[in-house]
Amino acid sequence: MDFSTLSNHGTICFVARAPVRKRVTRASDTPAKTPAAPSVDGRKRVVVEAVTPEIDAGRFPARRVVGETVSVEADVFADSHDSIAAALLYRHERTPSWTAVAMSPLVNDRWRAEFPVTELGRYVYTVEGWIDHFATWSRQLVKRLEAGQDVKVELEVGARLVEAASQRAGRAQGALRTDGAAQDPTRLASLAKALREGKTDVDAKAIELVGRHAERDVTPYGRQLEVLVEPVKARFSTWYELFPRSTGGGGAQGAPPQAGRQGTFKDVERLLPDIAGMGFDVLYLPPIHPIGRTHRKGANNTPAKPGEPGSPWAIGSEEGGHKAIDKALGTLADFQHLVKAAAGRKLDVALDIAFQCSPDHPYTREHPEWFKHRPDGSIQYAENPPKKYEDIYPFDFETERWRELWQELLSIFVFWSEQGVRVFRVDNPHTKPFAFWEWVIAEVRRAYPEVILLSEAFTRPKVMYRLAKLGFSQSYTYFAWRNTAYELYQYFTELAQPPVREFFRPNLWPNTPDILTEYLQTGGRAAFQARLILAATLGASYGLYGPPYEAIEARPREHGSEEYLDSEKYQLRDWKPDPGIRELIKVVNRIRHDNPALQTDRGLRFHYAENDQLLAYSKSTPDNANVVLTVVSVDPHHVQRGMINLPLEELGLDRDRSFQAHELISGARYLWNGPRNFVEVNPFSIAGQIFRFRRRVRSEHDFEYFL
Repeated sequence: MDFSTLSNHGTICFVARAPVRKRVTRASDTPAKTPAAPSVDGRKRVVVEAVTPEIDAGRFPARRVVGETVSVEADVFADSHDSIAAALLYRHERTPSWTAVAMSPLVNDRWRAEFPVTELGRYVYTVEGWIDHFATWSRQLVKRLEAGQDVKVELEVGARLVEAASQRAGRAQGALRTDGAAQDPTRLASLAKALREGKTDVDAKAIELVGRHAERDVTPYGRQLEVLVEPVKARFSTWYELFPRSTGGGGAQGAPPQAGRQGTFKDVERLLPDIAGMGFDVLYLPPIHPIGRTHRKGANNTPAKPGEPGSPWAIGSEEGGHKAIDKALGTLADFQHLVKAAAGRKLDVALDIAFQCSPDHPYTREHPEWFKHRPDGSIQYAENPPKKYEDIYPFDFETERWRELWQELLSIFVFWSEQGVRVFRVDNPHTKPFAFWEWVIAEVRRAYPEVILLSEAFTRPKVMYRLAKLGFSQSYTYFAWRNTAYELYQYFTELAQPPVREFFRPNLWPNTPDILTEYLQTGGRAAFQARLILAATLGASYGLYGPPYEAIEARPREHGSEEYLDSEKYQLRDWKPDPGIRELIKVVNRIRHDNPALQTDRGLRFHYAENDQLLAYSKSTPDNANVVLTVVSVDPHHVQRGMINLPLEELGLDRDRSFQAHELISGARYLWNGPRNFVEVNPFSIAGQIFRFRRRVRSEHDFEYFL
């Protein structure tokens, strides 16, 4: 009995409690539960994870161009001490069978292999791993031999492994293609016999041969990944933008625009030799369609006066819409002739795709349901408060008739592709739904896999990157606003690192019809030189809004504005190129074409300059056969000098030997020694220098009579 005391006004009383009996549960009292069957194959002991490249868990493809290789890495490991093997499997989307490539171990259970991409379209790849029993046996045999142990039993074990492989040799292993030869069964039988005879010299070739036909409890990676392969120009391109309507002047080629001479496609055609001669391979034209009259914009974005041409981005009039041509520029036949003439000079004509309409566009009458409407029934014009764009109507992508809208917008791409256009610059894609772009780009590529699309999305990084993942080949960047050496270093380090570099290709523009930066406004000729050299060497693809850049046009519409004064968006201009800057453009583009290191965004390294006004960086090919160093002064007003520190070993240069630094703009050659070398940049001459390193430096041993 348990007694507890209770106090009641000083009186002590005892209360008796019965003991609590606890029931003991025995195993036999509970029904037995059947263990759940394992959900995995317990024989698969290998782990495969952390595969690269892999974009958003395989949601999007990595990007390459024809002729490149895809280097794939993965973590592959297992329990215990058994040897493992791993393979990279790949195929083109149109090919049902896989090709296997053995992966090589790196460090810390990391494995690597690569495969070439030789066709446009998508390739599929994955990784698998397994226990390599014969390699495990071989490694243990060596240890036993080194310890002086009797290995008779072990040799029999090895012989049986080889015999099992011999029986499987020559058989098809599903859809997997290998390089197995018809003689493999014979070679394996000979190896088994040799082991039974006591021969212990098992080399790497034998291990590879047995491994090729061994039974594998393969652990596959959980996903099949993709890489989208595009034309080489998606990686390396040089763009020149001009307004065709401003090409009617120019001295001998007719009267100046002020006299009413508007340029045409035929005038553009006469400029092709100059544009190609400067080293450009893409000629980008702003919209070439009929321009609306309602609320037309005139000079400096004021209401248009009679006779002013308006903004080409106010697309559509009674003459037609996105599939029509402004008759002031010529006919469809004239445009087709321009495309063919440009191709003859290895120039692609790129068209601007701007999915918006003027109030006069046929769509506003034929499909009013594709636009938002105000309470008074009028169509809502474009706004970015407090700015109003009354000459432009945006599409309503939330319309109930969105399917018809999508199909019509796709037909615009298809129409111009049928005219021979394969390169498109897309205006403001970040203001249209992501789902639309993923669908329309896939449909365009289904019919025209060689199409290249440039995204003009000056927007937040995540939005910009999402558009790239969805299929845009290239993208505009923040380059125009990165002016200090540190800003440039920080930004391009981000772009050059995985995962961004696997899906995002930058296209660098120092200026556009919308952007005349303060740096160009205030920096004079040296600023134009510096931004040209930076764009052309930091980026494999870059572009110029050409005529004003050649003219060193730096006048803003007003103080604090990035708009050009007398912008060509609203009026015709007669540009007078500066001979010096035009020659520099030609030289820099020739350097780009002569140096493979500058034709890719990979291989970029920044180097420490002992002067924060100098930006130093190099690009190199994977084998370091081509190494190019660029040094640019970001100060356009003063001479800057300093020591540049180079990681010679990473660049394939011998620390103990001199090497030649050939400055490619001026042609000067310097003999450099060691990792620290002096550079001076004079903005009153050239605001940057581009060096190619040459390892071969002559010595007395090269003298013909040296003995």
